[in-house]
Amino acid sequence: MPDANLILLADIGGTNLRFALCESAEAPLRPDSVRRYRAAEHSSLGEAAARYLEETGARPDHAVFAIAGRVDAGEVKITNLPWTVSAAAVAQQLGMASVRLVNDFAAQSRCLPLLRVPDLERLGAPEAPILDGSHDRCVAVVGPGTGLGVGALLLRAGRVIVLETEGGHLSFAPGTDEEIAVLNHLRRDFGRVSNERLICGSGLVNLYGAICAIAAAPVRASTPEQVMQSANDGSDAQAVRAVELFAEILGAIAGDLVLAYGAWDGVFLGGGLLEPLLPTLRRGGFRARFDAKGRFRPTMAQIPTVAVRHPNPGLLGAAGIALDARAAG
Repeated sequence: MPDANLILLADIGGTNLRFALCESAEAPLRPDSVRRYRAAEHSSLGEAAARYLEETGARPDHAVFAIAGRVDAGEVKITNLPWTVSAAAVAQQLGMASVRLVNDFAAQSRCLPLLRVPDLERLGAPEAPILDGSHDRCVAVVGPGTGLGVGALLLRAGRVIVLETEGGHLSFAPGTDEEIAVLNHLRRDFGRVSNERLICGSGLVNLYGAICAIAAAPVRASTPEQVMQSANDGSDAQAVRAVELFAEILGAIAGDLVLAYGAWDGVFLGGGLLEPLLPTLRRGGFRARFDAKGRFRPTMAQIPTVAVRHPNPGLLGAAGIALDARAAG
């Protein structure tokens, strides 16, 4: 018999599928319930969810799935997977009363008030904002992984409001001669160049390839892992520059999000590439480009940029969204 108090959670990216269970606000994520699968090993989200339920023996009656893509009328075409997901179809397949689909960075945004101090690392001078609902706040969230996720969180009179966006597909705006050369190179391959063409896993490879072409240097790496490794060991000057430039462009994008959303209370960074990128982000290029907004430079210098170090922010945010719905009745 289904357990009405149990909620199935999922965080679905282009590479990894994460599942967990939620019971209550006191324990949004059941610690022993988190499991990760490779997307390439499954033909559909429903199949992967059914596997998780079979392996855990859980019988939830409701689910909240955070998915990398635009949700429209209960359906989503996953941006970096050949899957189209229907909430109604998955609910029927799993025998559940309801399945709710939300954008993955809506979940990343919703997790922020649930994080604790050890889950956060400040990048730059300003302190991280307190998001306990005691003050009205507006923050942006951005994260490079398989794609580039963007979201925002509003706290208004104690209410938590998340914005579901596809901000990763905004057009890339070069800010230096080097970046103009990169844009011109990538336009030959892609026509229009979005931020996600540079700032994600495959984007790092695109960026590295462009830098090699501009320098007339051989391409020695073909995956994000290879580019990152070559940068870390210093064996490839173009890889070193690609990772540095990746961090600089991410800083420029994060600053643009502050101006676009009025996110004067800060920007939080997540995504699958955050951990390997952190040593570079801690250096000056990321924050320098974040601050470099012309007449707004003095304002930008006071705005926090914060790395989210929680191991499962998407699942935690999905739990927050599920508990919000439960509380609303």
